[in-house]
Amino acid sequence: MIRTFNKTNLRGLTSLLQRFQSTLVVAEHNDDKLTPITLNAITAANKLGGDVSCLVAGANCGKVAEEISKVQGVKKVLVVQHDSYKGALPEELTPLILATHKQFNFTHICAGASAFGKNLLPRVAAKLDVAPISDIIEIKSPDTFVRTIYAGNALSTVKCNEPVKVFTVRGTSFEAAATEGGSATKEDVAATSPMDVSEWVEQNLTKSDRPELTSAKVVVSGGRGLKSGENFKLLYDLADKMNAAVGASRAAVDAGYVPNDMQVGQTGKIVAPELYIAVGISGAIQHLAGMKDSKTIVAINKDPEAPIFQVADFGLVADLFKAVPEMTEALNK
Repeated sequence: MIRTFNKTNLRGLTSLLQRFQSTLVVAEHNDDKLTPITLNAITAANKLGGDVSCLVAGANCGKVAEEISKVQGVKKVLVVQHDSYKGALPEELTPLILATHKQFNFTHICAGASAFGKNLLPRVAAKLDVAPISDIIEIKSPDTFVRTIYAGNALSTVKCNEPVKVFTVRGTSFEAAATEGGSATKEDVAATSPMDVSEWVEQNLTKSDRPELTSAKVVVSGGRGLKSGENFKLLYDLADKMNAAVGASRAAVDAGYVPNDMQVGQTGKIVAPELYIAVGISGAIQHLAGMKDSKTIVAINKDPEAPIFQVADFGLVADLFKAVPEMTEALNK
């Protein structure tokens, strides 16, 4: 007998399949605070259906585990603490994820599409002998995803038939999961034997009173048009008046104006603030990929043909060396 399916049958079948899904979200943190993109990854994981677990591994990560246990949409928090996980080295985390997957048999493994996630999950996928999927921006079903390609300027729908789906999600494409109201259980997981192929020495971070770039509500970014690193003081003064973070284009970073941790773009940081002000930035595809999801985009450039104006909500054709100080002065009033 051949049984036919209508749309109602298919929706029921999809719902049934989703109940058999189980997703592991690898938490990104610094042993003290959870990195915000993990909350976006948790939202994405919940769109797959089934149970969502979070793996929290670190040298002293109990505080982070407690934080994640309160996040809505998380059923279980898997906690492992060992000195070998200090600094979240991918060489040490990969065997741990593989062992955790072997124990719980997850159908999906994901993390945020940050430097952490993009460095770690391809290693995991290689060990599982599956193809990883990066920069997911939409989940259509447990095996069908939409991702960005060509510096974020084109989209691709991918159907994945791998036995376990390993992927990273673009944080700006998913809302952050609520940090209160959850009641996940916590379960200790055994640490894997240290690989001893690399060693965490130290981390030196630039300290600033301004908001962190990827989580700021307002971002002021500068490009090659600023002509020197000293001229970035114009943006710092403006940003301080707006409680904004300061970013830069790849051209400005390559020219040595500012350090690379300020770079916004496909090969830098992905931001989606309420307000993004692009100063002296031409608008290369690589840069647009990192900020095009901003709610409101303002562009200041003396070239009326600059590509940045094609994505800007408001554009000012003017000399930045005159326009920016005038904006700062106006905010003083």
